[in-house]
Amino acid sequence: MKYKNLREEELKNRVAQEFFSDFDCAGILKDVDFSVQIKSSGQISFLQYLLWAEAKKDVSDITIMLAQLVITIRKARTFNEILPPPFLGCFDCEKIAFVHYHEFLEIFHKNDFNWNVTPSNRETREFKIICDTLKEIIDNKNIFIFDFEKDEKELKKFIKENFVAGRTETSKFRIDENNFTHVYYKWLETVKPSIDVNWEIVKKHGIIDGDFYLADLLSRENKSLKEKLLVVLETNKYRMDRRINEMGLISSMEVNFCDNQKKHAQFWAIYERPPKEEYWDIIIDRHDLLVPQDIRERRGSFYTPKIWVEKSQEYIADVFGKDWQENYYIWDCAAGTGNLLAGLKNKYNIYASTIDKSDVDIMHERIDTMNENSIKGDGANLLHEHVFQFDFLNDDFEKLPRKLQEIIEKTPEKLIIYINPPYKEATNMKTIGGTGTHVSGIATENKTYIKYNNLLGKASNEVYAQFLIRIYKEIPHCKIANFAKLKPLCAPNFVKFRESFTAKLEKLFVCHSSTFDNVKGNFPIGFHVWDTDKKEEFKKIKSDIYGKNGNFIRKKRFFNYDNHKFINSWTKTFISKSKLEIGILNLRGNDFQHQNMIFIADSRKSSDALTHIDVNQNNLIPVCVYLAVRHCIEATWLNDRDQFLYPNKKWEKDKEFQNDCLTFTLFHDSNNISSKCGVNHWIPFFEEEVNACEKFESHFLLSFMNGKIIQNGYSNLLEQQEDKMCDKREFSPEAKAVFDAGRELWKYYHSKPKVNVNASFYDIREYFQGRSDKTGNMKSRSEDEKYTELLLNLREKMKILAKKIEPKIYEYEFLKE
Repeated sequence: MKYKNLREEELKNRVAQEFFSDFDCAGILKDVDFSVQIKSSGQISFLQYLLWAEAKKDVSDITIMLAQLVITIRKARTFNEILPPPFLGCFDCEKIAFVHYHEFLEIFHKNDFNWNVTPSNRETREFKIICDTLKEIIDNKNIFIFDFEKDEKELKKFIKENFVAGRTETSKFRIDENNFTHVYYKWLETVKPSIDVNWEIVKKHGIIDGDFYLADLLSRENKSLKEKLLVVLETNKYRMDRRINEMGLISSMEVNFCDNQKKHAQFWAIYERPPKEEYWDIIIDRHDLLVPQDIRERRGSFYTPKIWVEKSQEYIADVFGKDWQENYYIWDCAAGTGNLLAGLKNKYNIYASTIDKSDVDIMHERIDTMNENSIKGDGANLLHEHVFQFDFLNDDFEKLPRKLQEIIEKTPEKLIIYINPPYKEATNMKTIGGTGTHVSGIATENKTYIKYNNLLGKASNEVYAQFLIRIYKEIPHCKIANFAKLKPLCAPNFVKFRESFTAKLEKLFVCHSSTFDNVKGNFPIGFHVWDTDKKEEFKKIKSDIYGKNGNFIRKKRFFNYDNHKFINSWTKTFISKSKLEIGILNLRGNDFQHQNMIFIADSRKSSDALTHIDVNQNNLIPVCVYLAVRHCIEATWLNDRDQFLYPNKKWEKDKEFQNDCLTFTLFHDSNNISSKCGVNHWIPFFEEEVNACEKFESHFLLSFMNGKIIQNGYSNLLEQQEDKMCDKREFSPEAKAVFDAGRELWKYYHSKPKVNVNASFYDIREYFQGRSDKTGNMKSRSEDEKYTELLLNLREKMKILAKKIEPKIYEYEFLKE
């Protein structure tokens, strides 16, 4: 055995040196163990990979290694960002195997599959399905396997003949069955905007942007080579919708470029076309892959993991009885490929509709292959006539099957709308932060939006809210069982929605968003069971919380905050002016998802145009209370939507709580005060305590803590109160421990030569951690072991202090418990 008893990293290095020395194997590609790419000549600005591989130090089964690699790549959607290689592979201490990338295309582009499983967990149903598929590939001899010792000569010959840069003499990328979808995504960004056509109109006639891409791809010298394409390229224009007219002549419509074909020429100067003719039919057959990801998302192609499908059906049974499948009709009006309906038994009571005809075709195919077990699914226990194309946000109910219309008209109380609708919205955090743009058309270009916009208010940006309001208004007395974000329950933007949607929430469970395919972010998703026949304004509910593997974690209450004032309204009560402004408190939002936008900075310039208030001696304590309250509880996926509230007045008499919050603010990473922006008034120590080599420019903070600063009251907005000396601060043992840990850190900093004597906590961290050359941001760690040790000690003491503050946050009603 050639590489026996080597660690995995040593094994990868030896394989790279002995077999791939002509290539670059040093790159780190997400969670892929081993990659091989063409060495850069200095003239090429893009990467070309030749192999992505899984590595194991011990003798391992090829099928298992490849299955782990496949799940790793698909889970991260690596192929969307990077041009895929010709080969995927795997190796251990004994052998190496290669498989052509195109063998995996059918697997990679499957949406109706749970790709959120842990790649290394061999016990999952998904892992076993992938293994079964891979065994078929191996059984068909579509794999190349070499023993490192016995086949060394053959392996080196294989690499020499097959690991060749996919470029011609003019440095163009070759396109084949492995990478044509990746090039398509690039084409969407570059060429599509330059084509002078109304995409919405042509789409209604069955032509999509992928048809234009095929016209480009299967062409030579800007002339399409395949006559049967829906769209063809003719030098400087496209022709589409070609047909024989009454005179027997070919008629068609022309589509021109809006930039004199400039972007088109620039793009195809990089890629070689056409591909080899042997790939043409393969590419045309996989035309279904040429659909943009945002279209898939908008249409509701979200895989609902099996654990939540089963769990949701348990909850429906808890509310509507164990015989609910016999006593109720079920309609999934956002069915996608129908996986939410898996496990249901009474197919005569089930209806499934989806916006996409191809999804209907898949469900019909699954019905026909009910008894098969393949990557396409385990079959579908449905009736052909009950599965149909229907655009729920646009189409009239008269387009529904007659039997379903009768149920809606005569016995809606016997109908359960069972759905996992799209979570796409027209705004995101980048939009809120000023770094992104609103997503047009996602939620606003449909009849439901137009009809119910006034009832939804800001919630109209959410597609699932539109589903709910149409169901509630147009199918009265029905039951609703739906997956959705928790915004309908507690988000301030959903106030108008809650006023209009008053169905009783019977039951709720909550799980993590990352367990759903195509859902980005780190937030809770709830399964809600509503009874529209019962009218009740939602106030609160105790929900079951489940982990990523379906394990019960605990219970948690979720609240409607419509009649509450929020914490940012409270900040207005301590706005104050002073001759000495020592910083700016930046504010944004009232919930945990905005936590990173809450910080103290030096000036309005640092606040990046966010909401802010000036900080001075008059309001320093409430500012510190605010920042500590917002940061001492960690933001998690579960508390993402919890709202911080206007507190009661008990905190004003709790001096220890105030001083704990002051301490927390001084030593927290959200304190971005820097002496580079002016005088640092936030130094918490005397010079002698930290062995400073010079006198500090400001002793403001020490004077404040020792009761030597005159301050005005802040309890009434902008009203000048009687001047008084501030109180001398007495600190709790937990706060003192933080000061002690901070003092050691300051001492260590001042032991260094030529340091900035007036450095703030931010400056000290920047000194030891440095900044990234690539991003300019402060690095997350330091190479100085002593500093790292001192910082870790400080943070441990801060955690203890945060735990002490936390119960007071609920006692003083900053948060509901």
